[in-house]
Parts: sequence; structure tokens; C-alpha cells
Amino acid sequence: MSRALRRSFASLAVPNYRRYFGGQLVSVSGNWTQVVAEMWLILALTGSGLAVGVTSALQFLPLLLFGAWGGLLADRFPKRSLLMVTQTMMALPALALWAVTSAGVVEPWMVFALVFARGTVNAVDFPTRQSFAIEMVGADRVVNAVSLNSVLIHSARILGPATAGILITTLGVGTCFLVNALSFGAMIIALRAIEPHELRPAPTAPRGSGAVRDALRYVRRTPALAIPLAMMALVGTLGYNFQVILPLLARFSFDGGASAYTALAVAMGAGSVVGALVAGARGRVGPGLLIGAAFGFGAVALIAAAAPTLPLEAIALVPLGAASVTFAAGINSSLQLAADPAMRGRVMALYSMVFLGSAPIGGPITGWLSEAIDPRAALVLAGVSGVVAAMGARAAFRRLDAPGPPIRDCERPRSERPRAAGTRRPLAPAAAVAGDRPACDPAPDPVSGPA
Repeated sequence: MSRALRRSFASLAVPNYRRYFGGQLVSVSGNWTQVVAEMWLILALTGSGLAVGVTSALQFLPLLLFGAWGGLLADRFPKRSLLMVTQTMMALPALALWAVTSAGVVEPWMVFALVFARGTVNAVDFPTRQSFAIEMVGADRVVNAVSLNSVLIHSARILGPATAGILITTLGVGTCFLVNALSFGAMIIALRAIEPHELRPAPTAPRGSGAVRDALRYVRRTPALAIPLAMMALVGTLGYNFQVILPLLARFSFDGGASAYTALAVAMGAGSVVGALVAGARGRVGPGLLIGAAFGFGAVALIAAAAPTLPLEAIALVPLGAASVTFAAGINSSLQLAADPAMRGRVMALYSMVFLGSAPIGGPITGWLSEAIDPRAALVLAGVSGVVAAMGARAAFRRLDAPGPPIRDCERPRSERPRAAGTRRPLAPAAAVAGDRPACDPAPDPVSGPA
């Protein structure tokens, strides 16, 4: 096995992460089976692209509304125990949807309500899973673990839609929901098998009011967090709506059915797996990677929008999947590494809000745009969002690197001024007070010179 390939799978050397990875693969594949089935069911019930967009929006609306508080729970409770509760609860909406579909009484409002219920539990589950990875593998392997998690998710994007396509055409759409409900058992077994003493738990967040506001202030004053989150907010809202775009492309742009939808989903999933493996082999992340991945995503999305046939569209979706997962994994890794451990759950909750929680805004926009013009127009919107995010981030990172105007020693607080050799630096900078800044002599006028 080559050195690069070994680096791509380095986190699997950690037994706890290996158990977690196996359980996740089964559970997330089941989840993707249900997602495909939900979209196809609502399209069959309504024939509306807007309804497909609303379904996607309802899945992620709870993340937008409650995600920050879900992250706070992740900071206050042991993540392994919390995940066992959320995984159990997420099986219940799947079982209910299987029951009403199998009984032949399913109505669009039932699908909407149960999708929203599953999303509500996911508002706690998703940020907890995201911030749990570093506790299993440590900071030195977190970039690799996040990339492997992307491999897992996008492998599930191949297995899940393929399973859904087979089940829908042979046993009916309702079977997909039962399969997903059963798949949560694998994750619960894996979580129970994890050895708690081998984890690296983050400090527990103190109880008290204002914890969510504290996290928002912390992100706002930390550019290493604020810039990546802003990039993901833009691309996540306008670009990452493929659950809506792909079925509409298959149905309306290429006049296909479930098999065409499955082919597009599998093609994009395959590209995502390749992109995740490449990202995992790097083992590091920086501004250049984030900017390049955002630009690459935008450029390939514009190429995909111009694909004239279904086979060419599937080919274009392979590099689009690679670019999308490279960008998302890079943002995820950079946030986990830059965040204070006691804030990590809330920071990753904000990531989940802009990554998935933005779907209630972007999903209906994408659905409406696809219905009013063509699904290709939604791909153009995705492409523009990636290019704009790359340009904006490049300018923001350049401003951070640019030197500011020189500050004379007399303009600094005393705690920040140069000291004579042998003097000790205080443990923390003292706050500037009124008497700490003595008046300076007027600076020379740049035109007239000194008086």
C-alpha cells in the first residue's frame, strides 16, 4: 500500500474510531436510502419541484432554528451517551413513515411532518457527531478523520441511493423507511463498543445563561472561524442543494425516472469519495485549500450546468462531487482545529447551521428556480456561489495578512510596550485604562513636516 494511501486511512488505526466508522457506514447509508425515498415519494404525490424543495428545507430547518442549542448540549454532556439517545430517537420517524406508506394512507403533510421530526433530532445529533471525532483520534489526526468521515458519507451516497433505487422498483418506496429504521441499530451497537477511557473528552461547558451568545461573540472576534463559516454560509445556502437539484435534473432536464436519478446520485457520490481520500492524505488544511476548493466547486458546477446529455452530466458530477467534499471537509477541519475545546460543540453547531441548516432558504429557491426556468439554472447559481465565496475569502485573508499602520510605543498600553532585558512579561495582557495611554507628541505632518 502506498504511503499516501496509508495516510488516507490513518485514523482507522484508532480502535474506537474504527468501531464508530463501521456503525456510521451502515447508519448513514440507511439515512441516504430514506432521503432518496422521501424525495421520490413527495415528487410522486405532488409532481411539484417546489414541494421537493420544501421537503429538503423541512429536513434541515430544525438545524437552523435549534442547531446552536444542540451544540450547547454537545458541550455540556458526554457525546457518546448523547449520541446513543439521538440515534434511538431518529429511528422513530422512519418507522412512522414506513407504517403510513405501507398502509397506503400517506399524504404530503405526513411526509412533511415526519421529515421535520427527524430533522429536530438531527439538530442535536449532527453537531455532536462532528465534534466527537477529535475526541476519538486527537488533534493530530482530526483532518484525516474528517476526510474519512466524508468518505463514509459519500460512500453512503452511493450505497444509499443504489439501495433505494432497487427497493423502490422491486418492493416499493415504503421498504426504504424500514431499512433506515433498522440501520440505526448498527450505530447504537458501535457506540456501546467504544472504550470511554480511550477518549479525549473536551472540558464540559459551564452551566449558565448566555452560552450561545458567548459562542457567537467568540466566532465573530476569531477570523480563523468567521471567514470559513462565511464561506460555507454562502455556498451551503446557494450551492449545496443537490438533494433538490438531482431528482429535478433527472425528471425534467433528461426526462428520466428513478434509475436516472440514481445514476446521477451515484456519479456525484463516487467523485466525493475520491475527493475525500485525496483530502485525507494531505493531513493539513489552510486558506489556500479553502479558496481553491471553493473556486473549483464553482467552476465545475458551471460546466455541469452546460452538459447536454445524461451521460455527460454524470461525468461532470464526478469532479463536482470531489470539489464539494474537499471544500466541506476543509471547512470542517479548520473549524475543529481553530476552536477552543470547550466551545467546539457550539462552533460545529454553527457549521451545521450554515452547511445544512441553510437548506430551508436554499432548497425552496433551488426548487422554484428549477421549476420556473430549468434545473440547470440551479447549477449556475451553485457555480456562482462558489466563485464569489473564493474571491471574498481571498480578499479577507489578504486583509488579515496585510500590515497595519505603524503604532508608536507611546500609543500602546504600557502592558504591550517593549521592556528592558530581564523584565518579565505578564501572564495575560492587562486591560487598557484611561491613564495607561500617555499623550504623544503630535506626529509630523506628512506634507509640511515637523513644526
